[in-house]
Amino acid sequence: MDACILVVDDDPDIHELLRTCLKETRCRVECVSTGEEALRRLETDDFDLVLSDVVMPGLDGLELLRRIQERSPSTPVLVMTAQNTSDNLIQSIRERAYAYFSKPFSPSAVLEMVTGALEAPAGRDDIEVLSGRPGWIALRLRCKMETADRLVRFFREIKFDLPEDEQADIGMAFRELLINAIEHGGKLDPEEKVEVACIRLRSAILYYVRDPGNGFSFDNLAHAAVANSPNDPVSHVEVRQAAGMRPGGFGILMTRNIADEVVYNEKGNEVLLLKYTRPNRGDQS
Repeated sequence: MDACILVVDDDPDIHELLRTCLKETRCRVECVSTGEEALRRLETDDFDLVLSDVVMPGLDGLELLRRIQERSPSTPVLVMTAQNTSDNLIQSIRERAYAYFSKPFSPSAVLEMVTGALEAPAGRDDIEVLSGRPGWIALRLRCKMETADRLVRFFREIKFDLPEDEQADIGMAFRELLINAIEHGGKLDPEEKVEVACIRLRSAILYYVRDPGNGFSFDNLAHAAVANSPNDPVSHVEVRQAAGMRPGGFGILMTRNIADEVVYNEKGNEVLLLKYTRPNRGDQS
């Protein structure tokens, strides 16, 4: 890649770590230690991407993000922080950060986000905040696969009262519902939008997805694994191949196996996914 990246962090060790992580991109990586210094550099030099910490002396990373969006809205910003809070996450989405991730971070994850930001810059209104309460995050997003991937990364940073493996599984289940909504409901049309919500109840996590499509019926899902008979668990693969569809079709089946409850509306274009974070007292005798 022929790009220049600005790293903003008051920790010199992070500078070196990110230089190492991004070495294979062959991008030029420059580092500064304060938000004020970053703004001065952005006024005199062109950068294709900014990676900024949140907590820094003087101008913090979220205020820096806001000012970059005012001055250069086409410059993608990745927010990183050791203080991963719901408020920081929501504010990052509001101010149109491309991605948000907590420290310590995986070098491969950072490389993936940087590559995505440089190759497929986001539109300013790809993700719109409808509700920014920590217990009720609701968003509207364009029907673009790259926007779905960005949202899933944001939601991965929300910490629930679940074991790490269960949190990863429920995130995967939500991703499948979101991809189905964008691909089948929104027809991958960026002019169409999907609405999603992540709601934290006292003893459960609730995901909501609503797509703009005409819905579906479980009687007409030959392309999905959920419709297969026990004697032929992969019959949907041939249906998908004949229709020219991408490999897959396991989303609904997998989601049902991971979630405690999955409920669709009558039309089939709205779905609720529920995962209990403690035993469901309603099931106890």
